[in-house]
Amino acid sequence: MCAKTTKYHAHDTSHISYESLLEGNKQFVADALQEDPDFFNKLASGQKPPILWIGCADSRVPANQITNTNPGEIFVHRNIANVVVHTDMNMLSVLDYAVNVLQVKHVIVTGHYGCGGVIAAMSHKQFGLIDNWLRHIKDVYRIHADELDAIQDEAERANRLVEFNVIEGVYNLCKTSIIQNAWKNDHELSVHGWVYSLSTGFITDLGVSASNDEHLGGVFKFE
Repeated sequence: MCAKTTKYHAHDTSHISYESLLEGNKQFVADALQEDPDFFNKLASGQKPPILWIGCADSRVPANQITNTNPGEIFVHRNIANVVVHTDMNMLSVLDYAVNVLQVKHVIVTGHYGCGGVIAAMSHKQFGLIDNWLRHIKDVYRIHADELDAIQDEAERANRLVEFNVIEGVYNLCKTSIIQNAWKNDHELSVHGWVYSLSTGFITDLGVSASNDEHLGGVFKFE
């Protein structure tokens, strides 16, 4: 059963206050119970989502809403600019739990066009502590500099870097021992790369899915 009670206010946030969040929760509960009196009992019994979503922390890209899914159907990890790097213990812990405990079938890295983190990484400005995080995206730029530098339009260049950042994220996931061991143990698992458009609401599948280690360079493969 569906318990969606979303009202879209894409540009007007004046109605949001601390108190309104609590009132909104009460309305969510009432609407959910009206549609399915057993809704929360089902949720409390456990979770078995088939999807791990690794996305951007941007408030305009909520995984469940843009995929029209319900609570319990997507396991979510989000950070600034959906970065996937092997030193991020938070991401690796989420990945390990999702793959080895929840037994997800798909891991999806989802970026979005117009990403502020990607745009900031393209600049020469210092922003503070986040510069250390954005440097990972600068490294992605370095890898694809020839193609990116050839793009004259700055917005187009940023959007292409958004795509490359997702593609590198997918590749970085496949390099992990977590993903490779799952494949080795015949766990049906695929890794995908998507980009969401804020201006249209549509998701683009970048076509970089992987369900085995055949595409990995030899140095990254574990025995």
